[in-house]
Amino acid sequence: MLTDKTIKSLVPGEKKTRHFDAGGLYLEVAPSGGKWWRLKFRYGGKEKRLSLGTYPTVSLREARERRDGAKKMLANGIDPSAARKEEKAEARAASETFEVIAREWHGSFLKGLTERSASEILHRIERDVFPWVGHKPVREVTAPDLLAVVRRIESRGAPETARRVLQYLSRIGRYAVATGRAERDAAADLRGALPPANKKHFSTLTDPKDVAALLRAIDTYQGSYIVLCALKLAPLVFVRPGELRKAEWAEFNLDEAEWRIPAERMKMRELHIVPLSHQCVTILKELQPLTGSGKYLFPSIRSVARPISENTLNGALRRLGYTKEEICAHGFRSMASTLLNEQGWNRDAIEKQLSHGERDAIRASYNFAQYLPERRKMMQGWADFLEGLKAGAKVTPLHGATG
Repeated sequence: MLTDKTIKSLVPGEKKTRHFDAGGLYLEVAPSGGKWWRLKFRYGGKEKRLSLGTYPTVSLREARERRDGAKKMLANGIDPSAARKEEKAEARAASETFEVIAREWHGSFLKGLTERSASEILHRIERDVFPWVGHKPVREVTAPDLLAVVRRIESRGAPETARRVLQYLSRIGRYAVATGRAERDAAADLRGALPPANKKHFSTLTDPKDVAALLRAIDTYQGSYIVLCALKLAPLVFVRPGELRKAEWAEFNLDEAEWRIPAERMKMRELHIVPLSHQCVTILKELQPLTGSGKYLFPSIRSVARPISENTLNGALRRLGYTKEEICAHGFRSMASTLLNEQGWNRDAIEKQLSHGERDAIRASYNFAQYLPERRKMMQGWADFLEGLKAGAKVTPLHGATG
């Protein structure tokens, strides 16, 4: 039998050597000096070996206790080596549940989003996914499991949320595959399982006569002068309502007639340039003495530290007598898109000015100024067109405007 003194005196040889204790326990000494505890046993008529740890991390006493534990398993008809593999598999499964992988994906891949957007995505997954599949090993989550998840969301009348969650599920699945925790993305089998989205159309006006009437109505607005300026700018710049109401003076260069909206405020997460027509510059210069000393162009009446609310512009349109079915603040974008295309401007320049930009972040970082000379010409032409409509001129669509 082995003793601690004997073990300490063992010297590595040119080949592995085995030094036996009792009951099949022995210490294997490698030429490198490493010492491994092994247990030799028979199960099902076959000789097997089980690793019990390394010396001195596992002492002689602990090695004998582990041997005795394995012997008890054998006495109960249990293969200790198979039990060891099962324990490792269970431990691995516990560390590779869908929830663990999903949280890891969320922490790694959503750093480019705003804190609010990242938080909303995690909240959706925690509420709609984890209660049903979060506890399952990610490699055991099946397409039917995920279909049940998105169907449950869809059944409560939230089809758009269901589609978005399905996208997140697929991204999590691909991440699990890429990191070696799953063999395939189960959500990929659900392509086409949900009905296509009904594209949301914002109410707008595109008949030149209706547009002219709206522009004249805006000039009669009797509310806040700040809101009046926002209403006048909205059709001229046709940015998203949130981008307009949160506009900051630091983003504007009136001498260069340019508004640069930083990437963090844009839906596409890329810098967006808005060329300013001379009509826009005039409005801004009239507004500047009122709000130019602060941060926002359009501060809230309650606090200059905040911009006007998201309901302000729509509320102003309702005050002018327009219903939500006729026009909304977002509708100025559709108005510009429709009429500029009818006038024959370069479709790619129009799309770029609408910031329907490149979804590839690397390409987008180089493309923010794409078509800029043409966009400057187009934005001035658009402002002149609107000014002519408001004045009552008969404006003929400029087909081939890029020529």
